[in-house]
Amino acid sequence: MNLWQLFNKVKPFVAPYKRLVIITLALTLIGALTAQVNALTLQYAVDSINRLVEAGQGLDAGWSILVTISAILIGKEVINTLVQFGQKLFGEKLRILIAQDVAQSIIVKFLQYRLAFFSQEDNQAGKLQTRIDRGIASITRLVQIFFIDILPLFSSAIIALALMFSANFWIGLVALCIVPIYFWITFKQAQKLGGTRRNLRDGRERKSQGILSIISSITVIKSFNREQIEAEKQLTLQKQLTENQMHTRQLSFLFDGLKTFIEQIGVVFIIILTAYFVLVGDMSIGMIMFHILLFNNVSAPIRSLHRIYDEVNDAMIYAESFFKILEADQEIETTGALRPTPVLGRFELDQVNFSYPNGYQALKSINMTILPNKITALVGLSGAGKSTLISLLDKFYLPQSGEIRLDGVPLNDLDTQFLRDNIGLVLQKNHIFQGTIEENIRYGKMDASQAEIIAAAKKASIHEQILKLPNTYQADALLLSGGQQQRIAIARMFLKNPPIIFLDEPTASLDAIATEQIKHSLDEIKQGRTVVIISHSLSQIIDADYTYVMQDGEIVEHGEHHQLYGQHGAYKNIFDAMAKSLNIDKISQTFDADAKIDH
Repeated sequence: MNLWQLFNKVKPFVAPYKRLVIITLALTLIGALTAQVNALTLQYAVDSINRLVEAGQGLDAGWSILVTISAILIGKEVINTLVQFGQKLFGEKLRILIAQDVAQSIIVKFLQYRLAFFSQEDNQAGKLQTRIDRGIASITRLVQIFFIDILPLFSSAIIALALMFSANFWIGLVALCIVPIYFWITFKQAQKLGGTRRNLRDGRERKSQGILSIISSITVIKSFNREQIEAEKQLTLQKQLTENQMHTRQLSFLFDGLKTFIEQIGVVFIIILTAYFVLVGDMSIGMIMFHILLFNNVSAPIRSLHRIYDEVNDAMIYAESFFKILEADQEIETTGALRPTPVLGRFELDQVNFSYPNGYQALKSINMTILPNKITALVGLSGAGKSTLISLLDKFYLPQSGEIRLDGVPLNDLDTQFLRDNIGLVLQKNHIFQGTIEENIRYGKMDASQAEIIAAAKKASIHEQILKLPNTYQADALLLSGGQQQRIAIARMFLKNPPIIFLDEPTASLDAIATEQIKHSLDEIKQGRTVVIISHSLSQIIDADYTYVMQDGEIVEHGEHHQLYGQHGAYKNIFDAMAKSLNIDKISQTFDADAKIDH
């Protein structure tokens, strides 16, 4: 991405603030004009005082000159102070407002993207966070550089150059020739550093992802005593980053030294040429200072470009990554327009195939019918494709081929928001948002009353525990235990009260008593609804009206419990393994012994 392309991408964010831009531009023009006052004043002072000295006059005749110079310079400084204050104030206000809009735009886009976008290897959480944070900072910094740094400097340089040409064409030409040479060197510098800066960006992203990985897996790291290994991994990343940084700095210092040399050569030429014209009588002696100060205004952007150049290039690298995320319109979730009512909950899957972005085929030629008002169980070993299938039914992912229909309507034709409004999803580990318990339960129905929230909590068997907390329903939900958080998520689903329910290991993180309590609650809400359940709980599988057995992404068996068990196939093996894991024989002996004692 070049600077012009970036300008066009940033322009829509600047457009709403035209008034601020116009004010800033007006102040910039005033500032550029006042920047030339020193050169004009100094020329006037030198020539006027020189005439007085040549005429043999002293201080008495020169008071008017001193008063005039003082008034002009003090007035110029007052005006310049006000202009700089206004430039910084309005420029900073523009930067903050644009930062607000840019940050909001990426959040809005993120919420529209498909889950497949976030499961891509290049879009890991740490990498995305680095790109977004640095991208927003870079874009707003570019706006600030343009309106507060570059624009005033270059406006002053253009006016100074015009004054030099008006005074003497040849001196103006010398000053003008220095600028393209300098920028050509800067362009070559950009070519040399482009790839290195991208490597720096990638290194920073990997470093951020590595730190996030350590934080999320710190318990496992400590339990295996792998602190040294993880430290060495980070050291390798840090060394790669340092190497890239050193290479970047080395090239920058080389080119910056060359640019400084070119600038100083320009100053030498200006002094020699101006002195020549004074000696031949074409200029007054005051014109020497006049041209040197004006060339100083021309070269000021060149000197500042040492600093601005690095900032702009770094900003462009991260802005480029940011806009790739912001403009990933192909990742926006597709939605239809149909909202058929009532929703019965009959799903039909016809030759459905699905692969994840990494190429792994999770589902193969799935043919399935999920009947309304029935409980359908999905059984299989880990990695069989059960959770993936639920994700497709909830339209989190789209199949590569085949079709999924709800009540005879293709899922692609259904309004996505309408579909999810009619589905309740309880996962093995549900997300709890930062906030109170009440806010987390209300997430299931944003306009729910306090009474409805309490009723949902009672159904999820969490109400009594909430009342024991110091702040009851206003307590911080993140401070609850894992099992309590799971019940909050289930209460959220009760509050939503949808006609279709997907349960993906809903009691996996609960203790035995809590599991039994939740099972009763789930049994209550299952009535008269379409339920799809994934579970390793024998009781929940037996309760299902129909079961599909999955293996390596395929349906290998399906039918009712007794039918499947009698086939002595995959279902029987899984069911027997579950029973053995519970040590059913000893449990039966315990119950038998207890029964004999009672008799």
